[in-house]
Amino acid sequence: MPGVQEELMQVRSRIVGSLIVLGLLLLATAAICEDRPASAAAAQTNTVTAGDPLLQLLVSKGVLNADEAKSLSGTPAEQRAKLLNLLRQKGILSASDYETLTTPSASAQVDPNLVASTTPILPAAVPQAAAPKVEEPKPAAPAVVPAIAPLRVITQDPPKKDGLNAAFKMGPVKMTPYGFIKTTAAYDSSSPNGDDFPFVGLWLNNLTNGYTTSTGPDKDPEFHVKARSTRIGANFEWPDPSPKLTFTGRIEGDYEGNYSIVDNRDVSSLRSNAFQLRLAYLRMDVAGDKTDFYFEGGQDWTLFGSTALPSILETTFLGAFYGDVYERSPQMMLGLVQKLGGSVKLDPTFAIMMPTSSQIEKLGTLGPAAQLAQAEREGADSGRPELEGRLALQFQLDKAPGVAPAQIFWSGVRGRRTSITDATVMAAGPAAYDAVYPNGFKVSSTIWGNQLGIQLPTRWFTLVGSLYKGGDLRFFFGGQVNSYFTDTGGLTLGTVHVYPTIDGGPMAAAGGAAIGCTGTLSEDGSTCSGTVEIAPQRPVRSFGGFINLGLPLSRWFNANPKGHNAGWTLYLHAGKDQVVDRDLNNPVGSNGALNQANILAPLPLSMGKVFAATLYYKVNPWCTFAFEQSIYATRLLDHADGYLIAGQPSNEWQDHRTEFGPIFTF
Repeated sequence: MPGVQEELMQVRSRIVGSLIVLGLLLLATAAICEDRPASAAAAQTNTVTAGDPLLQLLVSKGVLNADEAKSLSGTPAEQRAKLLNLLRQKGILSASDYETLTTPSASAQVDPNLVASTTPILPAAVPQAAAPKVEEPKPAAPAVVPAIAPLRVITQDPPKKDGLNAAFKMGPVKMTPYGFIKTTAAYDSSSPNGDDFPFVGLWLNNLTNGYTTSTGPDKDPEFHVKARSTRIGANFEWPDPSPKLTFTGRIEGDYEGNYSIVDNRDVSSLRSNAFQLRLAYLRMDVAGDKTDFYFEGGQDWTLFGSTALPSILETTFLGAFYGDVYERSPQMMLGLVQKLGGSVKLDPTFAIMMPTSSQIEKLGTLGPAAQLAQAEREGADSGRPELEGRLALQFQLDKAPGVAPAQIFWSGVRGRRTSITDATVMAAGPAAYDAVYPNGFKVSSTIWGNQLGIQLPTRWFTLVGSLYKGGDLRFFFGGQVNSYFTDTGGLTLGTVHVYPTIDGGPMAAAGGAAIGCTGTLSEDGSTCSGTVEIAPQRPVRSFGGFINLGLPLSRWFNANPKGHNAGWTLYLHAGKDQVVDRDLNNPVGSNGALNQANILAPLPLSMGKVFAATLYYKVNPWCTFAFEQSIYATRLLDHADGYLIAGQPSNEWQDHRTEFGPIFTF
């Protein structure tokens, strides 16, 4: 056995010695070739694997196979490096052998003074010096404080292939979490509904009396500290062998949901917020030279309304019912991004959405179960999807450094909701109506909207604006909480009868499902002297918008981009949501106490408006402090003094709100 071991050691020494000689030969060959013109070296690149005697010898000895020899292409220096690395991987060279062959000694380095010498130097005697290690250049620090970038939840720049800087991987899938922790303290001068965000001027008194417009003996001020705006999400990228296909996705949630009500948290339910879904979608992009087609499926921001959003501190409602229309909804989307030259891009997009009418059950009846049915069923009962579209143009308005591209866009929505009655409720109504519609009836109204918006970043300011007009925009936080009304025009007022619907009955902020007579209805309800007709339902129309002006204070005063004074910004915001008065003056009539008790006409809220100023101080990329002073106001229809503010009649309710707190991002 000792003799065998000694023989193996001698064989190994001979192999290593042979390889060292081969390495020196390669080293000499590289030095000779690199003294030749570049064209000669390039000509050898593709032939060395086919005719190089050294590689043929290694293949014939079984050290390399044919495929491995073919892989050793490139310049002689590159071939040498690949060969030594391959021999190390195969275990023929040890780590010390590899280091010896790849690290020339100091005595073998070429003296820089010899480069200009006229004395000939034999390449075999003077090996080539190893190339110095070149460090990756670090990104240059910004020369100026960046301008304010608009808040864009719908981006027009398609994702790049392998562009996600992954924090970690789940198998081949890349994943990077993100989010923020937000804690604010807020004081409201008047908050009768008890919310920690500014709701519209219509608050809940109790389940028996329903809505009220009285604040009590004073304006009912409130103070809140909340952390439920905290948000957590993650971006994903899935691999694909095609260079033109990119698969990305996102999932996101926050703690803005309802409070948990269970035995062990009844007392502390105020701080036990539920984690709820915000976004969850997958996107597939097919990229070309100038065109990017994409498909997206899942829950994302709606095309209508969400392209332009204001930058304000209060994000629980984000100006809802005060001029900012937006939503997040399950959808399937198709679109493309077309480069038109330079920085100009055109993005037409179309989507089918979850249909919804966003109704809330009449107070004191079925509660959350009815809210679920009405918020989704009346839209689904239409038997058709909600359609949305958007056309956006992106371009570079200001070419100064640190300025984002500008956008102008149009977006629209078209949908339908349907109320259904059945035979049971018809039998309980007038016999004349039951005879015409013995199995019940359906009645519908249209959901529609159009929006124009701009996002104009410059080095001096960033202007974001939105204008919209539509009907039944309740789901998109427009129309002052109203949805539709029942139009009794042409019917005899005293003959109108209201029927509960199978999705929960008459709705708050709506007009119910009704039938009337164009003539006279007999006292027993058995005959109609005219025509029995279903009263049509029509959407409550509204219009409004907002302007949000961002001022980069630190850039104005040439602050040091790397200093602690680089993060001062100020936003000024104004918004308004207004209802068409004529639609609020068309409540369903009644023929007595029975019908009056079963119906709620559109709410008499004419307009909501907001003015806000928000100051941000970004201490570093992860920590920001914000202060916001705002005024929220709601005005009633026809200038009626329907409010009792601290015992005084008024046509307008106001809430002066002060909010402050830190935001930590990750």
